Amino acid sequence: MPPEVRPVWQVLRYLKVLVEQDRQLGDIWVGGEVSNLTLASSGHIYFTLKDQGGALRCAFFRQKNVGQRERLEAGASVIVHGALTVYEQRGDLQMVVDFVQAAGVGALAAEFERRRARFEAEGLFAPDRKRPLPRFPRRIGVVTSASGAAFHDIQTVLARRWPLATIAFLPTPVQGEEAPVEIAEAIRAMAPRGRPERWPDVLIVGRGGGSAEDLWAFNEEPVIRAIFGCPVPVISAVGHETDLSLSDLVADMRAPTPSAAAELVAPDRAEVLQAIATMRRQHGQQLARTLDAARTAVERRERVMERALPDVQRVRHELAMRVEVMHGAASAATAAARAAAAGWLSRLEALSPLATLDRGFAIVSREDGEVVTSAAGVAAGERLGVRWRDGARTVRVESP
Repeated sequence: MPPEVRPVWQVLRYLKVLVEQDRQLGDIWVGGEVSNLTLASSGHIYFTLKDQGGALRCAFFRQKNVGQRERLEAGASVIVHGALTVYEQRGDLQMVVDFVQAAGVGALAAEFERRRARFEAEGLFAPDRKRPLPRFPRRIGVVTSASGAAFHDIQTVLARRWPLATIAFLPTPVQGEEAPVEIAEAIRAMAPRGRPERWPDVLIVGRGGGSAEDLWAFNEEPVIRAIFGCPVPVISAVGHETDLSLSDLVADMRAPTPSAAAELVAPDRAEVLQAIATMRRQHGQQLARTLDAARTAVERRERVMERALPDVQRVRHELAMRVEVMHGAASAATAAARAAAAGWLSRLEALSPLATLDRGFAIVSREDGEVVTSAAGVAAGERLGVRWRDGARTVRVESP
């Protein structure tokens, strides 16, 4: 059977697929010296990375090279990150670069800077998305290892500073291959979407100190995304003060140690009590000043009203004098009226027929009370009333 003759494009396509399907070649760091540097007008950068044993063509496209042009110059020693592919039109193996770092910093540090630049470009570290911590948290979430000292340190500080809060603890591995996924799942479980009643007021994520490799889980994308998407404020407390992780950058606040995170998240109850006492004293003083001001205002108003009102004592004295005068006048008028009445009474008594009776006379009247003044008007047999000074009798007329 004669050998099969394949076209060039087919061979190159096969090589392209073969290279791009290799995971190691799709996420690779390569170090060398920059040569054949070309800065295209389109913004793309093309160069060759070479060392004493070989050369590799590289393409650094515009959307990835913003802010990194100054790191590339002919003859510079660099390490670059990207993915290998086959450029079929020329039959070249080339590297599509997404990050450049000066040589000498180490692969781990270079990877850290690459990821930092990537997440920063996405806005994950933007200061304006940082949320303030609650002032008086009632429930504090903690995601860290169950075996490390971090959780014990956090418990100790919280018990001393703010024992009013409860601690929700989700233990998780903090190093190793599975740690990034485990940490991310614990963060999401601590504050599940759509279940705000289960959320803590604030969440502490971190671990104690260790080497850069030990702390690397907190630079992995699953953890960064989980912190970014957490619906409650997050404090990152990874390692010691000199250690910086990408978790620190994406979190709402960074603490240099787990103990410091507990200090940041919880107020000091002694300070709170002192602040309450100070406020009580200040409010008492303010209330006293307010009452004094009100009392002064009332007294001022009283003085104004006193000046506006008449002299009550003078008016009372004048009224008393008038009453005395009126009383004297009334007494005199009464005496005069009594004297006049007595005179009129004497006169009336002198004219009264009853006074005549006292002198021995009598008054004769008919039964209807009519006074009989003449004998000619009396008929025989008529009954008459006769009244003397000391009494009255009824008589019958015998003859006219």
